[in-house]
Amino acid sequence: MNVADAMTPREDVVTVELPGTRDDILEYIQERAFSSVPVVKPSEDGERYRGLISRDDLIERPEEDQLAMLMRDAPTTTSDATIPEVASLMLSTGARRVPVVADGRLEGIVTVTDVVRAIADGEEDGDTEVGGLARRDVNTTYVETPLPVAEREISYARVPYSVVLGEDAEMAGVLTEVDIIEVARVVEGEDNTGDSMAADDDDWKWESIQATGSRYLPTRNVEIPAEPVREFMTADVVTVTKRRTAREVAQMMLTNDIEQVPLVSGDELVGIVRDVDLLAGLTDE
Repeated sequence: MNVADAMTPREDVVTVELPGTRDDILEYIQERAFSSVPVVKPSEDGERYRGLISRDDLIERPEEDQLAMLMRDAPTTTSDATIPEVASLMLSTGARRVPVVADGRLEGIVTVTDVVRAIADGEEDGDTEVGGLARRDVNTTYVETPLPVAEREISYARVPYSVVLGEDAEMAGVLTEVDIIEVARVVEGEDNTGDSMAADDDDWKWESIQATGSRYLPTRNVEIPAEPVREFMTADVVTVTKRRTAREVAQMMLTNDIEQVPLVSGDELVGIVRDVDLLAGLTDE
């Protein structure tokens, strides 16, 4: 199966255009839960692909408003690449959405979900048992952890989820990046820098800059509700055992619209199966 058979074609791909601002992309990231959106620029020769902006970019750089500054390079593929080839690319680069580009023009986009769907539909190998694909290192947080703290835990762990543990360390739910981005808001304000930035003899004074009167710096920050994780997590958790096949778990993920499934042995949490882990069954990695 080739990328052309699985990708979303250009006419159905949501994009943002340069020049533009973060407001142009917030709807897609927040309301449609996209992990990233391609950026294009109109030209006399037609539209040109320029890069991607992800939800991580918006959270990590709340002070930046211009799309050109938020945009980043990302791996691309071609329509004639095979699904195992693009799966290998996703695993090696950590990309969840890979633009399909030819001669600088966007032809479509292929996502982790597209590959998972190919596995679920039997178009690609799905016979591998997930016990061999699951990760044993599971990111967790406490059920009473304030949401801003849990967001930082997820960011530092560099995974899109946290399994939520209760009072007796039992699994109480799952919190995801999407849960957080749905309630996050960018707020604007001013920070008072004080009456003096530095005196002439201060070691940290830079280029003899001194303030005269109060100075205010415009700020933009991501505001995340301070309530505990339990208010935002999914409590009804779908789980799997190690004997389930990649195809069965792929079907489960698509049916429940989830990207990770805890691996259990009896009532004990023993690992996590992420959608990207299913891709490993298609490659030599």
